[in-house]
Amino acid sequence: MSTAVLDTTTPAAPAAKAPIEHIAIICSKGTLDMAYPGLILANAARMSGIEATLFFTFWGLDIITKKTVDHLHVATVGNPSMHLPTMVGGLPGMESIATSMMRKEMEKLDIPDVREMVEMLADSGAHLYACRMAMDMFKRSEDDLLPQVEAVISAMDFYDKAAGAQIIFI
Repeated sequence: MSTAVLDTTTPAAPAAKAPIEHIAIICSKGTLDMAYPGLILANAARMSGIEATLFFTFWGLDIITKKTVDHLHVATVGNPSMHLPTMVGGLPGMESIATSMMRKEMEKLDIPDVREMVEMLADSGAHLYACRMAMDMFKRSEDDLLPQVEAVISAMDFYDKAAGAQIIFI
């Protein structure tokens, strides 16, 4: 006859997770539907007391460029999330219709436009930087950028500023 012993030890409590202290977001796309994810994540971080650094590169520069910030659109061709055949998405006026619909939905939800989001982020202490290589490639100068952009920096400089941060690429 065997005697079973009941294990009465308490299981170890899960280790406490360290809080996020810094988020760094790389914004590489300049369509309306791709501008908001990075801006909203950065805004949520700042509202939670988390440091936020944004790095705008390639087409993401349109988000912080004076001439383009108010004219971002929703791409209908090659966007699998549109659930439209490419041929339909390429019809004249489809991009304008999709952009208008998205802007109306954002207004219904009382979500600020892109320019206002950039202003809010800067006012809340978020750090906004433009990519030196992309600026050179697209022949833009610092005068082309919104005043909330702190500086034009290299990718290496971005890594220095993002040290210890969780990095998100959009």
